[in-house]
Amino acid sequence: MRISIMLPFIPRRFSSTHKFAALVSEGIAARLWQGQSLIAEPHHVAVDLAAAGIKIPIGIGVSLMPLRHPFEAALQARSAALALGADVIAGFGPAGRSFQQSLLGQPYASPLTATTEYARIVRGLLDGDEVDIEGEYFTMRGALPLAGTARVAVGLGVLRAGMARVAGATADAAITWLTPPTYLSETIVPALDAGADGQRARPRLVSMVPIAVARQGISGPAVALSSNRPHLTLRHYQAMLRTAGMPVSANATEDDAAHLINGGSFLYGDVEDIAAGIAGYAAVGVDELVLNVTGVMNTSGPQAALNDLRRVAEAVGGSTYQAVGTDSAARTGSPPNRTTV
Repeated sequence: MRISIMLPFIPRRFSSTHKFAALVSEGIAARLWQGQSLIAEPHHVAVDLAAAGIKIPIGIGVSLMPLRHPFEAALQARSAALALGADVIAGFGPAGRSFQQSLLGQPYASPLTATTEYARIVRGLLDGDEVDIEGEYFTMRGALPLAGTARVAVGLGVLRAGMARVAGATADAAITWLTPPTYLSETIVPALDAGADGQRARPRLVSMVPIAVARQGISGPAVALSSNRPHLTLRHYQAMLRTAGMPVSANATEDDAAHLINGGSFLYGDVEDIAAGIAGYAAVGVDELVLNVTGVMNTSGPQAALNDLRRVAEAVGGSTYQAVGTDSAARTGSPPNRTTV
């Protein structure tokens, strides 16, 4: 299993990302991930890193589909790979219904159908295929001119079984957020396998996992709430967490955040506690675990966030996860017949 990091803030000065990117340059982490931002476009951040000589693998998890046609999405992802000279995981998701309504005039009647069309077009274009798809939501007839780049993988944001089946059928990576190991093993992985249906390798499983090393002056639930308050207000996250055994309310309180800690969605405690939680993700076949210290950043500042990332990543072996007393298959967390990026 690879250990990567999430940029824990939305940059307003691109140079503010460089210290976090350095963890990847140093080999402490495998990849730097960003989420979608409406302040600074993540692809532009990647180009800034390249201009600064920081040429590292990146992931975008996830870009919101209503923002761009899949042709533009493929072009942006390939541009980042060209600039960085390193592999890119370009993740996509349909966004919420209100966002779809705002940009498109009406929400997707079937987000699963829209996402299927989008992923197939982007993957075909990146492969240099002549794409001829007239879908319900997206049409593409043509090709993206070939250019030698590092690998660009297509990922999909996955929270529930339906989207996992779509990812299994169409994507190179399934990207999850706040999903505890039991939910991954019982719901997401079987759905990925069902989507692949024996016709292709199961997509890589990438899990974004919020963490915080315990420190004086702020409680675990407080830092977890600071990290995940927006998610706790969303019905689809509430539904997933309840299915995973966490009885969260609709109010986004510290009690709800405490359920994230108790249920394994938010790893909190000393470094050894967090390392034990990471082992649980490796055990269910996660291929890439992304350490997210947004709550630490919000409550204790950038230096504390950097320190937590460094300490935890180094404790579990740096960019490639290693746990004492496990065999090599358990360390990689990658069963046979799995795609690689």
